[in-house]
Amino acid sequence: MTRQIRRVVTGHNGAGKSIFVSDGPSPHVFSRTKGSAIVHELWETKETPADNRGNIDAIARGHRLPPPKNGSVFRVIEYPPDSERLAAIAHEQALPDDSGRVAATDRNSPRHPGFHKTATVDYAIVLSGQIYAMMDEGEVLLKPGDVLIQRGTNHAWSNRTFEPAVLAFVLIDAEPL
Repeated sequence: MTRQIRRVVTGHNGAGKSIFVSDGPSPHVFSRTKGSAIVHELWETKETPADNRGNIDAIARGHRLPPPKNGSVFRVIEYPPDSERLAAIAHEQALPDDSGRVAATDRNSPRHPGFHKTATVDYAIVLSGQIYAMMDEGEVLLKPGDVLIQRGTNHAWSNRTFEPAVLAFVLIDAEPL
């Protein structure tokens, strides 16, 4: 069952006073097929420095893997166990997609069908569950509270348990390697 991620967003009223703009479940939740990862898109910036003017929902768009050029994206992803997810990945790779996911996919990796690479610096924080971060060479088991700094490397996520693994990610646009 998909968990709800509560998203509280602040802003300013007409007098310049700080206010809560929204408070509720993230309205931007994406899953391509049954058994696939569930992505909760929470916020994005389109430039650095970010623009804090206005109170519109900055992530009100369809799911897209990379952040905007010179921007960032914040999301939470629920990874089902590989026993469910691997079949979903194989099915998804045949579906049309404009999120940037297909372009990032490394179809030549025999280790895991989820290998992909983006021109980003990613901060990944494990919130619950366990997951293996896989590189072309090597892997490491991450547990709740662990943080991985992913620097534009080819990588995959492998959940070898029977429970979902939930990770928070901040992706920041970077120059390609």
